Amino acid sequence: MVRMRKQWPDEGDLVVGTVHKVLNYGAFARLEEYEGKEAFIHISEVSSGWVKNIRDYVRENQKIVARVLRVNPKKGHVDVSLKRIREDQRTRKMQQWKIEQKAEKLLEFSAKRLDKDMETAYEEVGYPLMEEFGDLYGAFELAAEEGVSALDESAITDEWAEAITEVAKKNISPPEVHITGYVDLKSYAPEGVEVIKKALSVIDEEEISVQCVGAPRYRLMVKSSDYITAETILKEAADRAIALVEEEGGEGSFHRELEKQ
Repeated sequence: MVRMRKQWPDEGDLVVGTVHKVLNYGAFARLEEYEGKEAFIHISEVSSGWVKNIRDYVRENQKIVARVLRVNPKKGHVDVSLKRIREDQRTRKMQQWKIEQKAEKLLEFSAKRLDKDMETAYEEVGYPLMEEFGDLYGAFELAAEEGVSALDESAITDEWAEAITEVAKKNISPPEVHITGYVDLKSYAPEGVEVIKKALSVIDEEEISVQCVGAPRYRLMVKSSDYITAETILKEAADRAIALVEEEGGEGSFHRELEKQ
């Protein structure tokens, strides 16, 4: 169960719940991020249309994303709505919750390395990392990418930083993006074939693969950890090849392949 530091959600928050009781007039759901708390969904908040049978919309053990309408800690009540939320908001919240579930599992692995329970783990590092990085998974992701130094400035101990980094590196693969572009290379020199070969050789790097589409066009495919770096590598490689061909009296041009929407 992913835990929030605050005990109750705020009005307007999006929450994840598991329906555990469905009645004719509404449904009750356990709130996944707030231990021991449940929310009530009135039948009028299930759908924007007329609801004849509430069970056509919610069922026991169903995971839901809802918007908080009212919170009354004194009475222990949380009222939520299923209809006052867009589909993209529902999808985004559910994805976020699933990612934080993974983060909690990583925190559990880290705690076991230090022989600590989850209550202690959240108090010593979980909540502090959420406050500093925005979410728990973001801290693990940064540790996986940059190492223990990424946590040097955080308010956690060295032993926690080392445990988290070790777990992160073993369980989180670095992000990888792929982009494609094309260079058209033409040489009018007697040894034109050699000029083109030489031009292609200057872009032969680990991050780049080159394929002949059909002279004079060549496909350049770049993989990197982020789009900005990938774009830079692609453009600089194309520029080097074009410059070499132009020095030999030829001509060249670069075309970026548009991403599919």
